[in-house]
Amino acid sequence: RGVEKGGRGRVSATALEHLLPIDPDNAPREGAAGPDHPMRRVTREAAFKGGWSKERAAKVGQLFDGLAVEWHTRGGPERDRVVADALTRGRVGEVACLEVGSGTGFGTSILSGHFEQVIALDIAPEMLRRAPPELAPRVLADASALPFADASVPAVALVNALLFPHEIARVLAPGGAVIWVNTSGTGTPIHLCAEDFLAALPGPWTGIASQIGRGTWCVARRAR
Repeated sequence: RGVEKGGRGRVSATALEHLLPIDPDNAPREGAAGPDHPMRRVTREAAFKGGWSKERAAKVGQLFDGLAVEWHTRGGPERDRVVADALTRGRVGEVACLEVGSGTGFGTSILSGHFEQVIALDIAPEMLRRAPPELAPRVLADASALPFADASVPAVALVNALLFPHEIARVLAPGGAVIWVNTSGTGTPIHLCAEDFLAALPGPWTGIASQIGRGTWCVARRAR
């Protein structure tokens, strides 16, 4: 598959392995986000055009602070199993993980059962305040400027979170994994298909991708 114009490159057929989907559900859903959703534009600009600023970061933080009170209603078993499927069929064996855009912790609960150590990071303080503190240490930060050293993070998970590809690549340890999850697939407001996700990352990468229910995921590693 090609990459939408505006991407940093093309993913070769050998770079991305698509596993068979499990119980795929592609039926149209009322209220699902489409290509014209405002966050879809923000997602693509952050991933491909560096379209980020202090002003935009503040607006996004305020937006998610306002959603924090009802954010727990967006979790559930269907979303949990997308994250779990990415970790198992994506062959993620690292011992520690940084979760970017952790929100109130529905993804953190699955990640903390898989990894020995998880750090939960979000731009919205109200989201972090409502996250269960026992799941993971919580860090308030803008994901476009991660407070971690170069090549220091074994794995990075992004569950419905904005992708800042150069910053993710900077902090990722050699051989590490980047886990990209859209729990509602193409209906997720913050969405990139697996091909575009890989194309946004700087340099050559390989990936494993699939779908379970409505959710889609891709696990990427730097090509050797």
